[in-house]
Amino acid sequence: MSLSRALVRRRSRSTSGRALLLTAVTVAGVMTLTSCSDADGGSKPSNSSGGNYVTGAGGISRVAKGERADAPRLDGATVDGKTLDTATLKGKVVVLNVWGSWCPPCRGEAKYFAKVSKEMTDAGQDVAFVGINTRDNSTQNAVNFEQDYGITYPSLYDPDGKLMLRFPKGTLNPQAIPSTIVLDKEGKIAARTLVAINEEQLRSMIDPLLAEK
Repeated sequence: MSLSRALVRRRSRSTSGRALLLTAVTVAGVMTLTSCSDADGGSKPSNSSGGNYVTGAGGISRVAKGERADAPRLDGATVDGKTLDTATLKGKVVVLNVWGSWCPPCRGEAKYFAKVSKEMTDAGQDVAFVGINTRDNSTQNAVNFEQDYGITYPSLYDPDGKLMLRFPKGTLNPQAIPSTIVLDKEGKIAARTLVAINEEQLRSMIDPLLAEK
């Protein structure tokens, strides 16, 4: 083999290696973005799931009453070793919050979920809060998170994200961590946000549904 051909082959291998490394870095960056959303509640997520909904202020998407899709049944073990089935909550507004103890925006919004859930429960309002804990490699991490932030409602343990995949395509499904989805009293998907939210935004997702007849 001539010296010139050997140099060409070495350069080709080097270029291919750099291309593979760049691809790996790019993919890792995309996975990071979808794994944990920005803490800014005012950012607007992309409307990639389709469906007849409108995304308004704070990145909150809403569906008109007559156009809502049924939410999937979510059931299984909770982080504290009990069991839960969301089918038993029909007749109440249900707030589903997807979170992980490793997620900074989840930690930022946790105090608002703790406060609003306690106040609404104490007031006897027809609302139930359910967490979906995902990508935590042990329930102990999740339990510690709940204790640290005063979360008293149950959270389904979903380390592999299988429960999130039960949501039908073309609906307001969870696409990021954190995500919050609110179901109306008929168990239909009424609102969603893919970013961390504050108390005012959380109440704005719940109150209109409590008022529905």
